[in-house]
Amino acid sequence: MKTIVRLYNVLVCCCIAATFTLIPAACDNYLDVLPDNRTEIDSESKIQKLLVSAYLTRDPLYVAEMMSDNVDDYGSDNPNTIRFADQLYAWQDVTENNNQSPENFWEECYSNIATANAALEAIEEIGGATTTKLKQYKAEALLCRAYAHFMLVNLFSQAYRKTDADSQLGIVYMTATAPTLDINPDRPSVAEVYRLIDKDLQEALPLVGSDYQVPSYHFNQRAAYAFAARFYLYYEQWDRAIDYASRCVGAAPQAMLRDWQYTSTMTRDWNAISQHYIDASLNCNLLLLTSYSYMGLVFGPYRYLSKYSHGKYLAEHEDGEALNIWGSDVFFMGMNTYSATNLDKTIFWKLPYLFEYVDAVAGTGYYRTVYPAFTTDECLLNRAEAYVLKGDYVKAAADLTTWMQNIVQTDLVLTPELIAEFYNSVDYSYSDPRGIESTIKKHLNPAFDIGPEGGMKEAMLQCVLGFRRIETLQTGLRWYDIKRYGIEVVRRVMNASGQPERRTDVLTVDDLRRAVQIPLRARRTSEHDGVEPNPRSTTEPRIDGKDLSGQSLEPIKTPQL
Repeated sequence: MKTIVRLYNVLVCCCIAATFTLIPAACDNYLDVLPDNRTEIDSESKIQKLLVSAYLTRDPLYVAEMMSDNVDDYGSDNPNTIRFADQLYAWQDVTENNNQSPENFWEECYSNIATANAALEAIEEIGGATTTKLKQYKAEALLCRAYAHFMLVNLFSQAYRKTDADSQLGIVYMTATAPTLDINPDRPSVAEVYRLIDKDLQEALPLVGSDYQVPSYHFNQRAAYAFAARFYLYYEQWDRAIDYASRCVGAAPQAMLRDWQYTSTMTRDWNAISQHYIDASLNCNLLLLTSYSYMGLVFGPYRYLSKYSHGKYLAEHEDGEALNIWGSDVFFMGMNTYSATNLDKTIFWKLPYLFEYVDAVAGTGYYRTVYPAFTTDECLLNRAEAYVLKGDYVKAAADLTTWMQNIVQTDLVLTPELIAEFYNSVDYSYSDPRGIESTIKKHLNPAFDIGPEGGMKEAMLQCVLGFRRIETLQTGLRWYDIKRYGIEVVRRVMNASGQPERRTDVLTVDDLRRAVQIPLRARRTSEHDGVEPNPRSTTEPRIDGKDLSGQSLEPIKTPQL
């Protein structure tokens, strides 16, 4: 029993301590909260309240964005950084712990999973999903469980590849809350984790309802379909990705996309635009999540952590301001540039910066934001990618045209031939003698077949990935495209003029650092049992005696803005 309890706590770092809440607990106190109180969750209303705690309040956005090619290093003399940011940018195993850290995200995901499992068990204890509401809550719990595992496996494991998913380390898939459950800390394969997510999705999707006061803050039907579309795209099941994406965006996807033309008529104010971006009434925002996060600061008009930034060079050579297939046409809402000493930032106005005060007098509290976990715009591009991989280039070009004409002021209609002609005229990034200069195109090295470089399929995928990079900029999703497509990322230091100065590192196609290391407190070490760590080719950095325990949700002072 003691061993089982210890392993459970190492993995989840939380336990059931009250009727509706999951709170952090030390292993030594775990038995003090028993017997289990879940038998009190005995009504529809209680299950509904419980599920509020099954949604993520931590995000992997900053981790993923810092590890991607969406940021450059603006010099060793730039003071706007912390050790945590340095480690992420360098793809080091993170030893720092804060509200955005991999460790806190890991614990949050398993806490959400435990909540979802408690809801599922409560539904069974009161006789099963026999009413419309209970069916909806069962679907919601299954989707929350599947989504948390999906985020864990894509961050802490290598990308799913059908060719070797059976041999890649996944993450432990939790399907029960019972503290006496014989939990095996050995990690199943990525293939097994995907199989279990698939199982949860297929059980949930027929039951999904939309009886919510604010549907965008729950797994409503369209959000569930968008999740399924992304999942099956990553799972290399193109037909199913197309099917669920089509159910999500409907027969007239244009009406479901973000209305950039309307946004362009709003007052040019960052606060107003960023608040509108996460408006729950917008058709495009399928699932909104609130988070303890400084994404609104890092990718807002502030200096905060700006040593690693999406600067003018990246914008002009790789994404939002680079010469693209639409030529000289411009976005309805273009990028915004902030330039000063130790500041080079070019960004879209997206996620808001929110501050939750704990002590208004002292100015302490928590950084917060709200972000769309799923949007119709991304879902449409996921369908376009699946069409390309199926060889249906005409339908893919139609979806790409719909997305492009919605965000760019253009009447251009894309065809497969036009796409191939344009992208084959562009050099690949890093093809200069120093290997540091950028274009909008990078070598793709996925495990699945995309044909030869310069072929129609590869050119179409360059277009899809380029469009999705713009669509998802500042929301972390680019990192997963880098992993799925084996895109190499060059680390470089920028000079005082904002141009590439020298190359410092490269993330290669099969680099082990593409999988974030398992958090230290959950990791198997010589001192304690736990989850098997990800392999590394070099010695991990030392902790230097730093105590990583008990640091979650530490209040901080509001920054000087």
